Amino acid sequence: MNALDQIITGFDTWHLALPVTSARDHGIGRVEGTCEIVVLALTVEDGTTGCGEASPWVVFTGSPEASLAALKRYIRPHVVGQRLSDRAAIMAKADRAVAHCTEAKAALETALLDLTGRVLNVPVYELLGGRTASVPVPGLTRDIDARGSRSGPEHPSTEIPLSVSLANPDWEADRVLLDRLRDDGVRFVKLKTGFRDHGFDIMRLEALAKDFPEFRVRVDYNQGLGVDEAMARVRDVATFRPDFIEQPVRAPQFDMMARLRAASEVPLMADESVFGPEDMARAVRERICDGVSVKIMKSGGLVRAQEVARMAARHGLLAYGGDMFEAGLAHLAGAHMIAATPEITLGCEFYQARYYLKEDILEEPLPYANGSFFVRNRPGLGHTPDRDKLAKYKVTS
Repeated sequence: MNALDQIITGFDTWHLALPVTSARDHGIGRVEGTCEIVVLALTVEDGTTGCGEASPWVVFTGSPEASLAALKRYIRPHVVGQRLSDRAAIMAKADRAVAHCTEAKAALETALLDLTGRVLNVPVYELLGGRTASVPVPGLTRDIDARGSRSGPEHPSTEIPLSVSLANPDWEADRVLLDRLRDDGVRFVKLKTGFRDHGFDIMRLEALAKDFPEFRVRVDYNQGLGVDEAMARVRDVATFRPDFIEQPVRAPQFDMMARLRAASEVPLMADESVFGPEDMARAVRERICDGVSVKIMKSGGLVRAQEVARMAARHGLLAYGGDMFEAGLAHLAGAHMIAATPEITLGCEFYQARYYLKEDILEEPLPYANGSFFVRNRPGLGHTPDRDKLAKYKVTS
């Protein structure tokens, strides 16, 4: 029997609450105490298992309870009993089985790809088109052509430059984090803005320019500005020449996004306004942005995320790999997607597992080095969740 013709027999889920190191403020909400995710494990007849993660945020994409219900009640009947080779058909049925719930669908596709890669003994990125030639991040002083470099003699790896977000309401705590990032070789930071007064944002931008000049700075409002104040504040922030300014106003306010883009001297990025290819098409038509944050949790999977990035690139727009409040499995899924998607040229934000969670859920640490995230040439996602940690952080009703 062809290994891919094995029947999917196991479908297991865990709702987890993972402790975090601090409060984090964004334009649309706060996270503190814990962040909640859902882990999915699929098993085929020979006992091989593949895993995926749903990483929702209630003010952005949805709730962990919704992801769990989507997987267990509505999606499971379309998965168990199906052949592993029918991945595309399974995803199509899942898409029709429940509206929205893009994080649950991302977890499903991740688990299917991880499982397929393990059965075939190939990395997930090979299933998405193969690892591609590197493209330098614009403005970098060194080429990041580490796609094809090695983290060890037996493990060729893809290297993706890492950006870490600064969102602690305690700026002094973020300064301590900046010292750590500098020592770790990280050279991109994203300043979360719009959750306090404008003066607080300007003070932090001035401090970054004065005290941490080695960092390239990006700015993200997470929809935190009102229409009346957005133009003046975006113009003010643009004087600091950040790499880009992201999603100043609410997601549906396409007209205002277009006006801000036309007036801004630095690139304007869309995040919450663009979930999947359908939104990307509208964003292109209405000229609301110069680039887009590509997230598998928004798009509903790795393949649709690739579609978003490719659509953006066809129209001359930039793309980078964004994240939600994620653990290691979701980071790995996004990183494999980027490794197979040369249209994503601005690096990634897969930092939560190392710099925000008190403990990740994987059996071994993710491979961070020299300010980058590495994608190893291993079967599937290349890492496995620790079942003891899944039990430790499981939410009990």
